[in-house]
Amino acid sequence: MITLALSKGRIFDETLPLLLAAGIEVLEDPEKSRKLILRTSQPDVRVVLVRASDVPTYVQYGGADLGVTGLDTLIEHSADWGGSAGLYQPLDLNIARCRVSVAVRSDFDYASAVTKGSRLRVATKYVNIAREFFAAKGVHVDLIKLYGSMELAPLTGLADAIVDLVSTGGTLKANQLVEVERIMEISSRLVVNQAALKLKQAAIRRVIDAFATAVQKRPAP
Repeated sequence: MITLALSKGRIFDETLPLLLAAGIEVLEDPEKSRKLILRTSQPDVRVVLVRASDVPTYVQYGGADLGVTGLDTLIEHSADWGGSAGLYQPLDLNIARCRVSVAVRSDFDYASAVTKGSRLRVATKYVNIAREFFAAKGVHVDLIKLYGSMELAPLTGLADAIVDLVSTGGTLKANQLVEVERIMEISSRLVVNQAALKLKQAAIRRVIDAFATAVQKRPAP
């Protein structure tokens, strides 16, 4: 049995065409079912639904053989767990593209604060990415870890800035925030448990190769 870990939402939706190209059709709609393990058209392949932040953990420790997760999640996982031993990253799937950016209230003079050496309070889910970014710039920050509704932090005075994923920028604009710096571009990666790759080499390699072919055939974003 091959187990693929996915998270609901954009990554799941954009992985489906790649799975179909690999000859794997998910037979159940996660939005209409409470099941966390989904059958596929291949009797020896199943999909497990986990939180996006848990995908690398499931794959690293053998709860899943493969998974699809964002680069942002991989970076945070690697920093939190002292590296990603046991994780093989064969493919950038070039899906669920977005960016990690710094955003502030539209009336906050971020450039001036940075130039003056002000100490900034920054709210983020991506503590490790933010810490490295500001350290490299020589900007002193106090990091406040949040797990959601990041846009509220500057609006309520909790923080001067946020570091968060940005796709279209619509949510920032709706909350009177502006993007002031782009930290990195993000896309989703295929990750594989290294032990599983040795034990189930032929089956997993077929999936990897099918994904690679599907990615090559997709039009450039």
